[in-house]
Amino acid sequence: MIKFLFLLSALIAVPQAAAAQVFEGTAKAVDGDTIDMTGMRIRLLHMDAPETAQNCTVGGEVWNCGTDATSALASLLSDQTISCVSATRDMYGRYLAVCRTRIMDLGEQMVAQGLAIAADDAPEGYRAAGERAKSLKLGLWNSEFQMPRDWRAENLPDSKPAAAPRTSAPPRPTASRSYRNEFGCAIKGNRSRRGDWIYHLPGQQYYSQTRPEELFCSEADAQAAGYRRSKV
Repeated sequence: MIKFLFLLSALIAVPQAAAAQVFEGTAKAVDGDTIDMTGMRIRLLHMDAPETAQNCTVGGEVWNCGTDATSALASLLSDQTISCVSATRDMYGRYLAVCRTRIMDLGEQMVAQGLAIAADDAPEGYRAAGERAKSLKLGLWNSEFQMPRDWRAENLPDSKPAAAPRTSAPPRPTASRSYRNEFGCAIKGNRSRRGDWIYHLPGQQYYSQTRPEELFCSEADAQAAGYRRSKV
């Protein structure tokens, strides 16, 4: 755990910026560019993969490129601890993040395999990986395919879920998930005048206005110190 004094020092030393959150844990592939970390959906930044239901064509034969992209991401995630850095969510309520294993950037690796397209504003590493995949005719580049965004526009016009409200809490996590931001551990432990010891997770309703006595990286740490989870 980290005392509030350390957070105050960090706030003085670090310029104001959009607060980034760091999530760590194991994850499963939802599709070629989205993962699920114990109930929390995370969309990989800087790339776009074919949807699971999307097909491509190789030599006149149908290729389930969307299914293969999902399988490729699942293979990269297998038995790995994933670390994701996010500063915002998209209109679907998913966290937008760059996610890595200990040795690779997941999004860049998908682009390098030719199973995802680098975004126009992607970092140079992504764009270079995409150019190499294209020159070597890897994955999508060895097929006739429709850009994923165009395929979605034609085939999924009514599939947009409602945007998540800013005040809604994130999905209930497991106690082992790690919460960090640029200042360190991000779970706020607060002791009320009535004697209640309550911790607040990033994204919960009263998180931003809570002044912490202690900070924790995981719910397990907060609970071990005698705090209970905020209900809102």
